[in-house]
Amino acid sequence: MSETTTATRPPEPDFSAITTEELRAYRDAENRWRASSAARTILGEPDPGATIVWREIALPGRDLLVRVYRPAPTEHDEAAARTDLPLVIHVHGGSFVGTAAQCDWTNSHLAARLPALVVSVEHRLLAPGSPLANAADDGWDVLRHVVRHAAQWGADPARAVVFGESCGALISALTAIRAREAGLELKAQVLVNPAVDVTETMFDYPSTAEYACTPTRAMPQLRLFQRLAVPPGADARPVSPLYADDLSGLAPALVVVPTRDAVADHGRCYAERLREAGTPVRLSEYPGAKHAFLTLPGVEPQAEAAQAEILAFLRAALAN
Repeated sequence: MSETTTATRPPEPDFSAITTEELRAYRDAENRWRASSAARTILGEPDPGATIVWREIALPGRDLLVRVYRPAPTEHDEAAARTDLPLVIHVHGGSFVGTAAQCDWTNSHLAARLPALVVSVEHRLLAPGSPLANAADDGWDVLRHVVRHAAQWGADPARAVVFGESCGALISALTAIRAREAGLELKAQVLVNPAVDVTETMFDYPSTAEYACTPTRAMPQLRLFQRLAVPPGADARPVSPLYADDLSGLAPALVVVPTRDAVADHGRCYAERLREAGTPVRLSEYPGAKHAFLTLPGVEPQAEAAQAEILAFLRAALAN
């Protein structure tokens, strides 16, 4: 994915009847727009205190792009030259569409102000033949790769956190569970508008009924997400953090929930399950905010407050 100066945003297709070819064409055009400077009036301007580059890393059986954010060098700040920056592994939202570039606003601010090394995963998008398990592997494999090669990245492997939005929050939650199972201690996990249930109960929540069609037509997108996430006949529970057998001993969590969101109750229920398991968790609700609000500072007034809360939470977690 490369940035362009201008791009035209494609019209939203009928997600309930979209073909594989139409999905591919739509996501390519939509992602070109999200990575363009034309989108920044909505997606926000990057923090000038951070540098941003694409980098390809070799993972088992594949190469994968990541978008890397570092503090920019200044006369008075040597953070950019440090070799022990805390590590933030970020996963963008969108599931079957989306690119790390859409999150430049928040990730560049985190890199500049924590300061930290932020590595955003350009995971395999959901599509026929590319289920959610692939994207989940990408999130975990990138974390494991950067931690194992921390010296080459200038990162401190003992101060790593995961951070995701929407489907990316689901992937981040799964990554936190896999990290615990592998004995990798994370300092924190930040889950923003998480969708954490892709089983048959995915739509059985009051928030889904209330916000299925307003403020956006969420239901057709959610149904497509579920169809692509789990192939017919496959078990959805292993990729549904809400149904994980054991949520104890995980990294402290900040769960950010916009209230005008069809999956708002996913986040609320997951926070409660974490709390019941003894994992420290803070549930933070943003009344009136819509799904994906954190990536839309140009139109969502509460995005700045959420970004500031995430920054403060991570700063405190990394200081401990």
